[in-house]
Amino acid sequence: MDADLLERAKLTLNEYLVLMSLSEAPGRALRMSELADSVLISFSGLTRLVERLERDSSVRREKIEGDGRGSRAVLTDAGLARLQAAWPSHLESVRRIVMDHLTGLDLPALTAALTRVIDENALAAARRRR
Repeated sequence: MDADLLERAKLTLNEYLVLMSLSEAPGRALRMSELADSVLISFSGLTRLVERLERDSSVRREKIEGDGRGSRAVLTDAGLARLQAAWPSHLESVRRIVMDHLTGLDLPALTAALTRVIDENALAAARRRR
């Protein structure tokens, strides 16, 4: 999927996940630590990734008022347009690489199991940062 996204939309999978997470957040913004948890990458890795997305105006960083060290990533209109342009080819890639091979499986049960895995990994990542 990463190779497909890179070829078709000039986005890595992690860049796509950051843009998607921001698009679903209230005000299209998340604290950097929350964003790292949502995409399951290290804080330092996220910082580098957001810097790349800032260079192409997909994301901007803002200081959080009243929090001297805190900052949040904000999805720009250009970033939303980039995500929307990438979405159809990413969906096709997910269908071809994953979904087409799940014929006959209990997809609701699989979804519930994978959601638990993701949630537990996000909690573990948050605990490590504390």
